[in-house]
Amino acid sequence: MKMIKNAIGREIPEKSDGRANIHFKGIGKYHPEGRKIGPPIPSGNDFANKVLRDLDDVLDKLNLFNGMTISFHHHLRNGDYLVNLVLEKFDQRRLKNIIIAPSALFPVHEPIVELIKKGTVSHVIGSMNGPVGRLCSTGGMNKTAILRSHGGRYRAIQDGDLKIDAAFIATPTADVHGNANGVQGPSACGPLGFALADSLYADQVIVVTDNLVPFPTWPWSIEGGNVDYVVLIDKLGDPEKIVSGTTKVTTDPDRLKIASMAARLVRDSGLIDEPEFSFQAGAGGMSLAFIQYVAEYMKDKKVFADFVRGGSTQVLVDMLESGLTKFILDGQSFDLAGIRSLRDNWNHIETNPFVSYNYHTKGCFAPRVKASVLGATEIDLNFNVNVNTHSDGWLLHGIGGFQDAADAYLTIITAPLYRKTNPIVVERVHTVTAPGETIDVLVTDHGIAVNPDREDLLDRLKDSDLPIVSIEELHQKAIDITGKPEPARNKDNVIALIEWRDGTVIDAVREIDLDKLNN
Repeated sequence: MKMIKNAIGREIPEKSDGRANIHFKGIGKYHPEGRKIGPPIPSGNDFANKVLRDLDDVLDKLNLFNGMTISFHHHLRNGDYLVNLVLEKFDQRRLKNIIIAPSALFPVHEPIVELIKKGTVSHVIGSMNGPVGRLCSTGGMNKTAILRSHGGRYRAIQDGDLKIDAAFIATPTADVHGNANGVQGPSACGPLGFALADSLYADQVIVVTDNLVPFPTWPWSIEGGNVDYVVLIDKLGDPEKIVSGTTKVTTDPDRLKIASMAARLVRDSGLIDEPEFSFQAGAGGMSLAFIQYVAEYMKDKKVFADFVRGGSTQVLVDMLESGLTKFILDGQSFDLAGIRSLRDNWNHIETNPFVSYNYHTKGCFAPRVKASVLGATEIDLNFNVNVNTHSDGWLLHGIGGFQDAADAYLTIITAPLYRKTNPIVVERVHTVTAPGETIDVLVTDHGIAVNPDREDLLDRLKDSDLPIVSIEELHQKAIDITGKPEPARNKDNVIALIEWRDGTVIDAVREIDLDKLNN
């Protein structure tokens, strides 16, 4: 296998499964050519009655074949029933080498592991969470997996890099024409934006719902004019598991310290006082604490945010309903408060990866976010960040919106200096998910490191009393506490590619060497 060094010195395969890889050239250095891809032109005369009796009836109508690519979205999170249900039907029909292209997977999708071993499923193009990631890490997939960010996935579909033969879209409410939303019905999950590209570009689009209503339903996230068939099933998912299990503010003193310092950083940088202030933070306990601290500073200063970026949670909804922000721009809902607010508040706006994150547009709004707070498994002395693999090399996480959110004016990584016996600040991350030129600050419980390339930010913070140190100091402090970490034990075989959001390959993930790991 011929390898090529990309712009940050990572070796990637020249080709994977016969497809030429474009190596990462640096931020803004790759300029694509060509045109957006479209599905076949249908005739409206063929779609007078779209509603079918059950999934088997749908599959009888579809063009099914070995090696086809099917897709799903992940807004139902760990409560999703549809992925396993559809794949079980494919297995019953003895179809082989199916490629699945979900926007993300969750532990509930563990049955995919056995279907890969059986040959029903070839490989996954998408996130590699949990059990599926472990299988991939040991070389258990037939072809090279490709991991993309949310915006990168939309880009890949629209550019033709990811061709979807059939999209199965879980919709908590749909009408008989195929218009659908995620804010009504027993399986309400909030936005459906991660399925938008699938509905526009897939050859065959199937809306699956457990709440079929008369035409027209409103609002609609998926438009019926893009839908081939609609099918009603008994239950789309488990409502108790559709919402995230991570939406509680942390009570851990070290994590609260990190969240507090990150909020002070945003305050001391002066961003809160500027027009068009906005921020993005996730649904983890530390991120929620950060939001609460920022909200308190905003109250003290009597200022408000032009918008805040969701995943929506109760904490963001409280900001909206108390007037601390004009808008929530929401890509996914993490709790019931977010779903309720999206349904009821006019200024809680559903977004999708095209408008928010897609790099191949005439401008997405990711760079308009002033401050973005993100987590990481590792960060190195060059500020390269890893969110996909652990320090031991296991591929256990997807990219999500990480790369896309790193386009903010101020991108902050919040992480403890070490976890158990593993330093978070390392000489060289095992896998590069985002290059150091996109990362501005690391906030840890032992101090804050600012990327030296951000002289403007250092100038903004010159009067701050925050504990700002070099990243080399943080690295040494971590090593003094944990000792040097054991190197990951990998073979040369590349099992997955990490794409940057522009479609270039920023890193390659290699198979775990189980023999060395066990010795």
